Amino acid sequence: MSAYYLEIAYIISVVMFMMGLKKLGHPQTARTGNMQAGIGMGIAIIATLFLYKKDGVGIDMEHYGWIAGGILIGGIAGLLAAKKIAMTAMPQMVSLFNGMGGACSAFIGLIEFGPAIGGDVITFSTVLSCLVVGTLTFSGSMVAFAKLNGNLNKDIRLPFYNILNTLVMVIIAGLTICLLLDKIDEPIMWIYILFGISLVYGILFVIPIGGADMPVVISLLNSLSGIAAALAGFIYSNNVMIIGGILVGASGTILTIAMCEGMNRSLTNVVFGAFGGGGGSGTVTGADGIAKIVKETSASDAAVMMNYSQSVVMVPGYGLAVAQAQHIMAEFQQMLEANGVEVKYAIHPVAGRMPGHMNVLLAEANVEYDKLVEMDDINPKFPTTDVVLIVGANDVVNPAANTDPQSPIYGMPILEVSQAKKIIIVKRSMSAGYAGIDNELFFDDKTSMLFGDAKKVITDLVGELKNM
Repeated sequence: MSAYYLEIAYIISVVMFMMGLKKLGHPQTARTGNMQAGIGMGIAIIATLFLYKKDGVGIDMEHYGWIAGGILIGGIAGLLAAKKIAMTAMPQMVSLFNGMGGACSAFIGLIEFGPAIGGDVITFSTVLSCLVVGTLTFSGSMVAFAKLNGNLNKDIRLPFYNILNTLVMVIIAGLTICLLLDKIDEPIMWIYILFGISLVYGILFVIPIGGADMPVVISLLNSLSGIAAALAGFIYSNNVMIIGGILVGASGTILTIAMCEGMNRSLTNVVFGAFGGGGGSGTVTGADGIAKIVKETSASDAAVMMNYSQSVVMVPGYGLAVAQAQHIMAEFQQMLEANGVEVKYAIHPVAGRMPGHMNVLLAEANVEYDKLVEMDDINPKFPTTDVVLIVGANDVVNPAANTDPQSPIYGMPILEVSQAKKIIIVKRSMSAGYAGIDNELFFDDKTSMLFGDAKKVITDLVGELKNM
């Protein structure tokens, strides 16, 4: 009878997962969706603890203490992290979650390898796949975390890294096949070798990928963590793990494809192209060798320009997140609207360091969702826009994507802000963006640079409006 109630609990959990996932697609319902998915997971955990039986025997009572201890430690760590994590560090948090999910699946593969030896091929291949996918997801996610967190700032380009990566991949496939065909003596030793090689491959897989491609990498690793969880579910014949993993894997894959389309790049090009790692120079010159001129403006002049405009489009980027300026930016938007200015936000699909980063950031500041306009919808409106205010965005507005065939971002769809009547760019300095290339927009005749920390600059703009 307990098996009957367990399956009912799993069905409820799966339904809540799907409802939560659907609501995550809209900023106004994302928080509710996250809560629903969390409750669904809670139901699945509790049901498993008290209703699961194997051969009529449930979990040994002496194990409940260890399980409770693990839940308590994990729950407290998760709660503290969620409370203290800054919005700027959210991409790192996502990478860490992906890595922990992969690590769990890898440990399941290691634990279940011994009992699977000599069993049916399907179970054995599932264990090996779970081990490999989980392990490379873990090590790859840790490298992504280090890159996003600033612990791994220096670009690492191993000689012939594509050949090296392919060679390691072939070794993993060959070793896995040999284990499946029982062609190796002492398989326990070789499983740890496979584990080590998979760890190395995850590092080699992510370490050459440049910063501009990190949103794609994060969504891809998220997909792999879901696949690893689904494989673990197959090992234990646990339906909620299977379906939950498939949901994560499928949504991560769809998101990866969407991110690639947003950059006009194939997934193969992202993985093997190592885009975004070049270093941009601090000086840009024209074809005649003469240095281009940068025009600087003041908060007072910028505030006057926007206050007496009919339409303003704000373009948020990672610099906005770093400065934690989303709340003051929302206040500035409201003040402009109170003065009769139409204000919209232009959202590029890969702005920030993870998919949807800007949407989450602005939702935190209670910006109305209908003011967030996607790239394809806002681009036709730029020619009639009076002023574009760019805060912390760089590569996603760089005209080199359209004009310079030698640029690594050439062909990437961008926000066509250069077509606006006036452009104001808020930046700390003239430094290059995450792709490591100079931005031609800085030197456009219509562009004025407003240097400084984004939060302070926009606070100054708000102060200027109040004094008008």
